Amino acid sequence: MKLDIDSYKEIIDTLTRNKSRSFLTGFGIFWGVFMLIILIGGGQGLKEQLAKKFEGFATNSMMIFSNKTTIAYDGFRKGREWTMTDDDIYRLRHQVPELETITPMVFAGSRTIVYGDKKSSGSIKGVQHDYKDVQAPKLYYGRYINEIDEKNERYVCIIGKKIYQELFPAGTDPCGQRIKVGNVYYQIIGVDYNNGGMSIGSSPTETITIPFSLCRKQNNYGKSIHILAMTGRGNVKMSDITPKIRNIIAHVHRISPEDEAAISAFNCEVMFSVIDSLFAGVNFLIWLIGIGTILAGAIGVSNIMMVTVKERTTEIGIRRAIGATPRMILSQILSESLILTAIAGMSGILFGVMILQMFEMASTTDGIVETHFQIPFWTALSAAFILSSLGMLAGLAPAFRAMNIKPVDAMREE
Repeated sequence: MKLDIDSYKEIIDTLTRNKSRSFLTGFGIFWGVFMLIILIGGGQGLKEQLAKKFEGFATNSMMIFSNKTTIAYDGFRKGREWTMTDDDIYRLRHQVPELETITPMVFAGSRTIVYGDKKSSGSIKGVQHDYKDVQAPKLYYGRYINEIDEKNERYVCIIGKKIYQELFPAGTDPCGQRIKVGNVYYQIIGVDYNNGGMSIGSSPTETITIPFSLCRKQNNYGKSIHILAMTGRGNVKMSDITPKIRNIIAHVHRISPEDEAAISAFNCEVMFSVIDSLFAGVNFLIWLIGIGTILAGAIGVSNIMMVTVKERTTEIGIRRAIGATPRMILSQILSESLILTAIAGMSGILFGVMILQMFEMASTTDGIVETHFQIPFWTALSAAFILSSLGMLAGLAPAFRAMNIKPVDAMREE
């Protein structure tokens, strides 16, 4: 479809003469594309915010908690308190080969934290080095706890984002500095910027992480374990092996196998699956609404081109009489339709991207974008392709009508 510069000038003049109809139709396409871009970007941002609630957690991870029994069993009344121990780790490692990582965790409550004249507060959590395989840290400074820290029960710690900002407002590297947590001094070896909203013990931003062995010794926990965190191997689904894990622990601690409340399991795999399924449906709905709105605009383009062809019947007839071929008439009408659609649609894309960029700037903290709202490049390209296709389709019926106008009929109508 080739047109010279004069033909394009004529197209623009035609659209300008019908500027009121062109504006209304173009605005319909603009609004449809704009809403599609905003909905896609907003949906992506919302999904990212929900995913941040589980930031760092492995998709095939699970947590086991011990609670009071709710079913009387084996001579014991319901309401009995019990706790997991190191022996449970050994049993699970030998009897559940589907598990890759099994790591314990203990908590020591909230403490006041002091560094110089600065104060903060946070909760102490004791973990082993392999806990990072369950919930990956987002280290801003330093390193994570290692095996030597555990073996030698070193007085080292990793502090959360909020604690770091309150104790070190200047933003300097705190690694190597000593802080007072309660009545005990620890050396900072890392700063974890994990902002996950899911709290295990306390918010990650207000947590002081220390070696598991040290935390258990300081608080006289003996062999007790508060939480067992674990991940599955390869494509193992944690929901498939959860009953097996519960039965092993229940048998040793003389708990009813049916007492799921006593052996609580938080399965991250299920949560990630729910989020993915939810947003698969949301994305489908977004595209359905957006494309439906764009289609309505394309129908408007087709209607306005029909009216334009009707008004220009005489003009088209004269052009045919002086030598214009049907192909030239077809090209001009299709080009008018395509240009109207492209200008309105691309404006909608650009304006939508600008608004999403403003959302991203508003969610930036410490130079880090907390939530990404921008649409992927290929999504924008797909929207542009859909617009071009609809623009061509919208102009087909008016173009064929114009192409079939005969000079004699045009003169008669005049």
